[in-house]
Amino acid sequence: MATLQSFMSLKSTTTATTTAALSSKTLALPRTLSLSSSASFNPLRLKSLATTSRGGARMYDTVAGRYATALADVANSNGTLPATSDDVAKLEKIFTDPEVYSFFCSPVIGVATKRSVLDDIIKSAELQPHTANFLNVLVDVDRIEMLKDIVKEFERVYNKITGTEMAVVTSVVNLENEHLAQIAKGVQKLTGAKNVRIKTAIDPSLVAGFTIRYGDGASKLVDLSVKTQLEEIASQLDLGDIKLAV
Repeated sequence: MATLQSFMSLKSTTTATTTAALSSKTLALPRTLSLSSSASFNPLRLKSLATTSRGGARMYDTVAGRYATALADVANSNGTLPATSDDVAKLEKIFTDPEVYSFFCSPVIGVATKRSVLDDIIKSAELQPHTANFLNVLVDVDRIEMLKDIVKEFERVYNKITGTEMAVVTSVVNLENEHLAQIAKGVQKLTGAKNVRIKTAIDPSLVAGFTIRYGDGASKLVDLSVKTQLEEIASQLDLGDIKLAV
């Protein structure tokens, strides 16, 4: 409940601040980079990443990967990789909200104002110092809009470092933890991975059952959904465009 209240308070703050900034049309000057933590980032390195060409999605993905690798390197060097992964998961949830994401991507809102709201995020989410430093750098070099892509790339880098296979389980309703554990063991046998992480998603169109996506870029699929079984039956019976009522 406390986390939810903090998030709702954050949304209220970002909305009010955005409105005020749009009304005044004033921009704050960027603050100097503050990377005093011993486990922080080389500002020159991250600034060089920020000046990399933004032309095209391919370059965009590459730069996001470099930022993600920089964060993972710091976390791995100070033994906080799992905790940093938890930080990234928290940020993914926070920045999935359109209001929060739009606030930080707005060119009208000054860096100092964004940093102030970022301080609230850091405190409420209890992020580690090096994660906080990383976020401040992204704001300072105007790369915060890449956070969603950085999150995806960090997950890939984390999985590679730890020998972890990511599996996305999609079902009609939330599955019990024991069932997810059984699925994880199954994926581990299929892939030979040292560890397996499960992400869940809901899709009512599956009717019943579930699907499992894993592999590089979720390229492999195990489909145990009733929807697919019905489609296969319809195909075998040559029912054409007839839709089955379920």
